[in-house]
Amino acid sequence: MIHAKPLRSFTEQIFRAIGCSDTDAQLAADVLIAADLRGVDSHGVARLPGYVRLFDHGRLNPTPTIRVVHETPSTAVVDGDRGLGLVVGPWAMRVAIEKARMAGTGWVAVRNSNHFGIAGYHALLAVDHDMIGQAMTHAAPLVAPTFSLDKLLGTNPIAVAIPAATEPPFLADFASTAVAYGKLEILQRKGQPIPEGWAQDADGRPTTDAYAVKNGGALLPLGSDREHGSHKGYGLGAIVDIFSGVLSGANYGPWVPPFATAGFMTADEGVGVGTGHFFGAMRVDAFRPADDFKNHMDTWIQRFRSAKAVEGQRVLVPGDPEREMEAQRLVEGIPVHETVLKSLEELGERFGVTL
Repeated sequence: MIHAKPLRSFTEQIFRAIGCSDTDAQLAADVLIAADLRGVDSHGVARLPGYVRLFDHGRLNPTPTIRVVHETPSTAVVDGDRGLGLVVGPWAMRVAIEKARMAGTGWVAVRNSNHFGIAGYHALLAVDHDMIGQAMTHAAPLVAPTFSLDKLLGTNPIAVAIPAATEPPFLADFASTAVAYGKLEILQRKGQPIPEGWAQDADGRPTTDAYAVKNGGALLPLGSDREHGSHKGYGLGAIVDIFSGVLSGANYGPWVPPFATAGFMTADEGVGVGTGHFFGAMRVDAFRPADDFKNHMDTWIQRFRSAKAVEGQRVLVPGDPEREMEAQRLVEGIPVHETVLKSLEELGERFGVTL
């Protein structure tokens, strides 16, 4: 176990070592540690070596000039200048919040960015402003659409954060695939098989091989197969890709550049610029009084939590498991797998930073 404070300090120092400003390093570290605290280990400090690899390959600009390149009163397109998505994402979300403050809703498409961490972090930024936040991003092509052998989509997550009065915010944050690729990485590190339904092999057959995607196979859309609704997961992933890529002017589909842990470092870019995201902020009082809405959200949340559950289980509201995990890990610390710990120590040795 490593407590969040020293892990955050180490992460900040690594980002500074590759040239990030103090402010950007602190923000990037906060996004990664937030993932670990919430139990999303696949998107926490385990990703830190990947960002350094992007820097090493000249694909990451540590001092980007992030800017709005097109806008209307309620919309904007942001160019991230190949910066850390961990920094570009919050920057763009703040633009969406300011647009919503003035126009009721704000919508921001981002191009020329990189991997932005957990989508929920960005969506939650709107909640403190009595707004509903939305965040989505596409990713490297690791996913085969229903009936396809070709990998054409990423895990393409969606997050929606909704404020309440006395209850914690509602936060739905999920990939449009059966599972995020990071979960395969976790099982690879443990030397364990994956459950059937997560991936297919190079011939399109179900597999439990954690390395299947790296060996020519593909992740499966949410639903896993046609009989269990994979066409719906495929549709969700396609929507995210179009909003994040086609609408923003980023690359899209099989041309989305990969993150460093995808198993390959280059992509046939050319239909757009870099990686894309899409953010939204909706002012609650653009629809009804915010206090009334939040009180009714409390009622909604409490009723769902009190639902009669099957024996030995309880009904959760989206966001509950992560919030409970965060409370636990703030006290007990964050478990870091030995393989991840070794990779962090190697970074520390390279940059003269002690974990």
